Amino acid sequence: MVQLTDVFKAYENGSKAIRGISLTIQDGEFVFLVGPSGSGKSTIVKLITGEIAPTDGTVLVNGFNLTTMKFSKMPYMRRTLGVIFQDFRLIENKSVYENVAFAMRVIGASNKEIKHRVPYVLSLVGLEGKEQRHPQELSGGEQQRVAVARALVNDPQMIIADEPTGNLDPTRSLEMMTLLNKINELGTTVLVVTHEKDLVNQFSKRVIAIDAGRVISDGMDGYVQI
Repeated sequence: MVQLTDVFKAYENGSKAIRGISLTIQDGEFVFLVGPSGSGKSTIVKLITGEIAPTDGTVLVNGFNLTTMKFSKMPYMRRTLGVIFQDFRLIENKSVYENVAFAMRVIGASNKEIKHRVPYVLSLVGLEGKEQRHPQELSGGEQQRVAVARALVNDPQMIIADEPTGNLDPTRSLEMMTLLNKINELGTTVLVVTHEKDLVNQFSKRVIAIDAGRVISDGMDGYVQI
């Protein structure tokens, strides 16, 4: 579960990115976080992942209180999260298999665990038979699927997808959202940050809309035009 309670975030230059936001994402939910550029979406992601700390308020993520938690505990919290970036961030000189396995090696997984888990996750995202290909040999949609597999391989409680379809065409974007929906149906909480109105409205999911650092709507009514 993710819970932000009366959270404010001001930067050193005095700009206020978040202005008293309170929201809760329950285990197993699929949530879209929407809003225009500069609304505070990226700041919320950074707060949830522990990249930045709130100026005021409380941030709870999967049982960890990020407001009071010691820095040494941060890696344990981050293991409960899988993050998918718009620019994929794949390692160019590693194969598909190695890119995904690397995420497991970082946390000290055994070779036995890696050999069992990686093929399963690659199958889940539809990349069977492409284990030995390198990122430059894949389409944009396939590269994004590798990024999804990497985020999923350590069995996180929550997947955060930050503008995951920004580099994809409409067909591939819909495929990506369908894949994330499938992952959610298997029990993983999913938070998708996006500005793509038409894509959001194809799915009957909870939509949290923010603008100027405040929540302006929260419900199942689709993308709110702001």
